[in-house]
Amino acid sequence: MKRFKQAVSLILLIVFLFPDAGFAISIPDELKLGKEYLQLIKDKGVILHDPVAQKMIDIVGNAIVKPLPPQPFHFDFYMINDDSFNAFATPAANIFVHRGLIASLDTMDELAGILAHEIGHAVGRHVSQSIDRSKIVGTGSLAGMLAGILVGAASGSSEAGQALTIGSMAAGQSAMLTYTRENETEADQKAVLFLEKTGYSPDGILESLLKIRQTDYQGIENIPDYFKTHPGTTARVSHLSGILADYKPPADKPLPPENFDYNMVKYRVIGLYGDLDTYIPKIELALQNNPDNVAFHYGLGLLYGRATRMNEGIEQLNKALAKNPFEPMILLELGRLYIRNTEYNRAITILDSMADDPLLEDWAVFNRSIAQIHTGNLPAAQKGLEHVLSTDKPGFEKANYHMAEIMSRESKQALSNYYLGVYYARIHDEQNAARQLERALDTLDDEKMREKAENELENLKGNGKKRTR
Repeated sequence: MKRFKQAVSLILLIVFLFPDAGFAISIPDELKLGKEYLQLIKDKGVILHDPVAQKMIDIVGNAIVKPLPPQPFHFDFYMINDDSFNAFATPAANIFVHRGLIASLDTMDELAGILAHEIGHAVGRHVSQSIDRSKIVGTGSLAGMLAGILVGAASGSSEAGQALTIGSMAAGQSAMLTYTRENETEADQKAVLFLEKTGYSPDGILESLLKIRQTDYQGIENIPDYFKTHPGTTARVSHLSGILADYKPPADKPLPPENFDYNMVKYRVIGLYGDLDTYIPKIELALQNNPDNVAFHYGLGLLYGRATRMNEGIEQLNKALAKNPFEPMILLELGRLYIRNTEYNRAITILDSMADDPLLEDWAVFNRSIAQIHTGNLPAAQKGLEHVLSTDKPGFEKANYHMAEIMSRESKQALSNYYLGVYYARIHDEQNAARQLERALDTLDDEKMREKAENELENLKGNGKKRTR
């Protein structure tokens, strides 16, 4: 919070120093700004690449966008690794949802309501209007100020510190790019109209607002970030209550798109990323009152695993699996815990059963490859990791690390250096990346691999990094 206050003070100073440096932001300017802003956020490594939660967010968000008339921007949805209750739109229709919001809601309708509101801001070009009102220098420097002040302040800090700074990013954004209450009303009205065409209930907007409002907070510093960045909450609740009091869904209302068990996704997010001390006692208590709840067993098993209580975690996941056999989300995490518990063959058997799952197959192959390394089946592990890397999906950075391990065991040191260099590059450790890639180039014979290593090194140079020798 101290860092956030410093950032806001700096923003206000910029406003004071440049009161007349106005500009009317065009669509090309906003596209450029959105691209720069998104890249700066990605470079900080705070976007969560969870395949299940991301798929759910994409399905809901795209269902809302699909019926819209042609838009100047392509809508993209991202999840931020932060436990605050927040969601926000940035320039050029990039929509961000904090994992804390997923953990605070209970239904797809509530998530759809939040996303529809943010999409309403993007469709109304409220971000662009706010930039225009702010009268700050120009689009190129604005991206740097937004992300540099509110994201770059975390440089050199711990991963948790980076996430915390990102958590206050939207709050800082609101200080510079404030939505008006008219913007909020318009976004809510648009959201209700959007949701009519999706199969999701517009009641979800109001229910989500009321749920977040009921959060136990005291004092301005503990108010959920969503309320800081979306002004006039009391008026919004009153206005939405009036709209929805007489609301009748259209007779031809479509069915919702592909559905997820929201609670399973919610407790996955809590189990894999939530605070252990906060959530373990909460879910333990919840299970006493509802011992047959599959999502509770699933989430608690994941939390126990992160707390290195492996046997208890495996027990909880097996209880969840007994109540919901063949659920891929449970199978994947059970396989991962068996690996961590050194039960490699059992893990391989479980992960083999997921070979055809359309969403989690690649994650099953990745984890099975790790287990195969431990059992000594290096050819199978290498084949699996090469498949995962060929997909070029985010979240598989460590596949390069395990490929380096295989190459080292096979006495292929140059290739080991190459994959280790790529791994460090992907986690933004440029110094170690350059060192390993240079070592690889000293002895690599394969021309194709040399070209790949040179390209990786050039990319590092392009980011301002030079060869270490």
